[in-house]
Amino acid sequence: MTATFRYIHHACFTVTAQGETLICDPFLDGNPTGVTQQDLSVDYIFITHAHGDHLGCAYELAKQCDALIITTAEIAAQAEAKGCRAHAMHLGGTYQFPFGKVRVTPAFHGSGIAGGHACGFIVDFHGAKFYYAGDTALFSDMQLLQKLDSFRYALLPIGGNFTMDPKDAAKAAAFLKAPVVLPIHYNTWPVIAQDPVPFQREVEAAVPGTKVVLIQPGDTMEWD
Repeated sequence: MTATFRYIHHACFTVTAQGETLICDPFLDGNPTGVTQQDLSVDYIFITHAHGDHLGCAYELAKQCDALIITTAEIAAQAEAKGCRAHAMHLGGTYQFPFGKVRVTPAFHGSGIAGGHACGFIVDFHGAKFYYAGDTALFSDMQLLQKLDSFRYALLPIGGNFTMDPKDAAKAAAFLKAPVVLPIHYNTWPVIAQDPVPFQREVEAAVPGTKVVLIQPGDTMEWD
């Protein structure tokens, strides 16, 4: 099954398949292609944590589109209090949605909300299977994720300072063994400025069968 991936910027992207669209961490501020909330029509909103550069306009977008928010329990409760539809999950949880299975994975990072925990997601979206790490440090249990729920695409932060840097993200790619890796969450601000080309070379040299695709804001890809 073919899906269309669209990178907006930072850690925000959409995946469209079978007439439905999901968006992850809808932070739109300063995106180079000028995408606004009003430009978007989505069915599902995934939120990894409540920092402003990930939560973004999630609640406003959810109400605009009557989209279902999929996130951790603490953020889901806040979303519902603001009049949004939400499905609460938590670390290690799995659920079968109409589009496919979701697994919530650990992410070692701040939650941005009292009592919460940052997370990532493994998503089977109408047959397009991807792992979105969220904001995270490198952790050794990444080696287990492909065995728990297989995925073809891995989206990894490489910016450093707040998350993995390229060296740590290259180790993560070796743990994950995804056929396609997309580096994200870098060059948004000077503090997370990185050159992704050395990361690409290191991963492709060290991890047989893995291709690193360097995406720019506004880029689209066809996913299988």
